[in-house]
Parts: sequence; structure tokens; C-alpha cells
Amino acid sequence: MAQPRPERLGPGREKIHEIIFEADTPTGKAFDIGLLIMIIASVITVFLESVESINAHYSLVFDVLEWIFTIFFTIEYVLRIYSVLRPIKYITSFYGVIDLLSILPTYISLLIPGTEVGAVLRILRLLRVFRIFKLNSFMRQGAVLQLALRRSQRKIAVFLYFIFLLVIVIGSLMYLIEHNGPASDQFDSIPRSIYWAIVTITTVGYGDISPATELGQFMAALVMVTGYAVIAVPTGIVSAEMTSTYHDIHNTQACPHCMKEGHDDDAKFCKSCGQDLHNRLVEQKEQEEA
Repeated sequence: MAQPRPERLGPGREKIHEIIFEADTPTGKAFDIGLLIMIIASVITVFLESVESINAHYSLVFDVLEWIFTIFFTIEYVLRIYSVLRPIKYITSFYGVIDLLSILPTYISLLIPGTEVGAVLRILRLLRVFRIFKLNSFMRQGAVLQLALRRSQRKIAVFLYFIFLLVIVIGSLMYLIEHNGPASDQFDSIPRSIYWAIVTITTVGYGDISPATELGQFMAALVMVTGYAVIAVPTGIVSAEMTSTYHDIHNTQACPHCMKEGHDDDAKFCKSCGQDLHNRLVEQKEQEEA
């Protein structure tokens, strides 16, 4: 029985994909560098627009620039969707969501004035700088951190649940201790006492609420010491996962099917979905050998 032919992008869409999603080619790298310049310029524009003395003189200029940037990023976003075989994979990916959020504020500002300041989210798009300039050591560390966080999320969730219960107990006890004392105006309810417990156990220490009785101060000291363990535990969880998940990312080839990056240089098929990568590095090497 004949195997179904793998899906492929048309020549035009494949070329757009190569330019927009990959930085291994001169055109792709040039596009990405230009994109970074546009992102930085748009963020600077948002910053300057928030300064009233500057905005008073250049308000119209900022408005025109903001729409130029937004239209450019909108066209880019549409082309990214057009140049992949599974658009929903890109749309729901981390970068896909960030790309969408970077253009929405300007359009929303037509209905809700002032929301255009949300365009500062474009700064997150600069995370692509590590892939664009092939800073492999940074990409490697970023991939390790991402995977470690994903694998440790259940452990951290259990830990945070325990902390959630702990601050409720501590806040309730502190309310019981301080409610009838000199600081009764501060510990006037259990929710407010829980707020104090959260601020104290996380070692933030605003100082807006503080116990006045000796027993309350003793308990506060115990909570402060416990706070150091609160910081250390999730750090240890993530560190342990980072040690066990250390791996390399070799190139910026993005699978046109599932948008997975970080394939080996000699990979012909995606390690995530198994589809043909159309790896130009491999194709070029095969042509040279032929």
C-alpha cells in the first residue's frame, strides 16, 4: 500500500517561511535584523510618548509612527500564518501569542483610548535575538531552563499549595494573637493578617503592618526565618531539573508543520512530529557530495 505523500509548502510559501522563520540564510538573517530594529524603534516610541513634555510637541509624529509599526507587524504576522502548514500551531505558540499581543493594543486603542501603551509588549519579541545571531550557548541555557520549568511545574504547584495553606494558618494565628492587643487596628481581620503573613514569609517586608505583642513578634521572627526556606525550595527544585535535562540546540531550523525548533544539523525529519524538514543544510551537503 502506497504511503501518503508528505505535505509540502508551495515554492512561494516555502521561500517566505525561510525568510521569516529561519536565520540560517542571508535573507532570513537580514529580515530578522530589520525586524529587531523595528521592534526597538517601536518600543522607544512608546516610551517617549509616555513623557508628557515630549508628547505635547510630537504627538502627531508618534501616532503616525505607531500605525506604521503596527501595520508592518500585522503584515508580518499574517505572512507567518500563511507560510506554515499548521497555522494553529504558530498562533498558539509562545512567540505566536506574543506577536499577536504586540499588534492588538493599537487596534484596541480605537475603542479604548490609552491602551496603545500595551504595545510595549513588543519588547518580548527581542527574545528572538539569541536565535537570530545563533548564540548557541544562550539558546542552550534557555532551552534547558524552559524544559526544567516545565518538568518541575507539578512539584512547584504542590509547594505553592502548601505555602497557600501555611499563610492562612499563620495569618489566622496572628489575628488571634494581635486582634485584642496594641496593634488591633492593623490586624483587624483575618484576610489582612494573611496579607501580613504573605509579605513576611516572602521576605518582602513592607512594614505597613507589624505585631506589637511579644508573642506576636516571636511568631513573626519564626515566619521570617521560614521565609528563607520558601525561597530556597523552588530554586532547588528547578536547579535539580536543570541538571537532569541539560541538552543542546544546534540550529534555528523551524519545522513548517509543528513550529518546533532546535533540530540537529543533519536532521531530515522533525523530532517532534516526524514530518519532512526540507533541511537546506542537508540538501546542500548532498548536492556538494553529488
